[in-house]
Amino acid sequence: MSIRDVYIVDAVRTPIGKFGGALSSVRPDDLAAHVVKALVDRTPDLDPARIDDVYFGDANGAGEDNRDVARMAVLLAGLPTSVPGVTVNRLCGSGLEAVIQAARAVALGDASVAIAGGVESMSRAPWVLQKPERAFPAGHQQLHSTTLGWRMTNPRMPAEWTVALGEGAELVADKHGITREQQDAFALASHQKAAEAWGKGLYDGEVVPYEGVDLVRDECIRDTTSLEALAKLKPSFRREGGTVTAGNASPLNDGAAALLLVDEEGLRESGREPLARIRASAVSGIEPQLFGLGPVEAVRRALEKSGRSFADLTTFELNEAFAAQSLGCLAEWPELDPKIVNPRGGAIAIGHPLGASGARLAGSVAHQLAAAGSGTGLAALCIGVGQGLALVLER
Repeated sequence: MSIRDVYIVDAVRTPIGKFGGALSSVRPDDLAAHVVKALVDRTPDLDPARIDDVYFGDANGAGEDNRDVARMAVLLAGLPTSVPGVTVNRLCGSGLEAVIQAARAVALGDASVAIAGGVESMSRAPWVLQKPERAFPAGHQQLHSTTLGWRMTNPRMPAEWTVALGEGAELVADKHGITREQQDAFALASHQKAAEAWGKGLYDGEVVPYEGVDLVRDECIRDTTSLEALAKLKPSFRREGGTVTAGNASPLNDGAAALLLVDEEGLRESGREPLARIRASAVSGIEPQLFGLGPVEAVRRALEKSGRSFADLTTFELNEAFAAQSLGCLAEWPELDPKIVNPRGGAIAIGHPLGASGARLAGSVAHQLAAAGSGTGLAALCIGVGQGLALVLER
């Protein structure tokens, strides 16, 4: 069996909304349908019935994104009912996992045209109530928030594995001696780069605002923040000696992203020039409490599989779950030029809508390579509970 080349024809995303912000009134299945429809509308030569499958990442899936949000997006977007959909979950890496699974299907000939993406509404994530151990309990029952992090944890899990995500970032800061000042400087740069990219119109070709919602730019970017302002924020997880704050961590967000993947036949039918070609991917695991360093090995493996090195990269989108974990990863990649990392801002400024983030990163790399005309790019994320995921693209 021959392996087919896989091309990214287009990539779109919503502006990323803040928790309780402009997109909080929009259901996640509607957000997903919006980017799917926008993607199809932008390629009018392609018959929607030719789409073999739709893959969507979704990290929580406990609310209105239940019952296979990918299939719901297909139906709500008005695609033919013959187009199937599957939802995948690798927590923060779900959107990128969807891209990788779709690419694998195209590469193996199981699909010629596929859509991959991700969605999350952290604003609308519900509380859930477990069923009681026995009927008619007399005592109070506990509701669990599904917005972020551990809940209903298995008691057999070692305590050191189940620390809060922010405490995991503090552990990475401890491991690499990363200071509060370094984290704040990294966060400031994220906001500055994102604001500059928006000011230059660099996101105009990929962001598709949601109709009826007054949001045309990522909602969490703070153009006027400063090191002085960031330094005033109190640590969020370690009250004594802590370095991780709300200012140097990614916020809670809502948003969706989608990419159109095709083989050679699908490319001809699309009538478009591809943004980029998928080269290789890799996944890795690490101790759960050190999840922030998850991308370290995944990136190395993806580069090795692609026959490329850090020196070959022209752009690198690394998800900024926390400044500490991003700086920790960069410390373990001394061969990487940090100037090519997140040139248009990262998740600290743009936002991190869990299941959508990986698809946003892949789409951003593809658009950057298309704008440059050539090069090799990489998208990578850390993943809660100790995993890393990476994808290499080229043009």
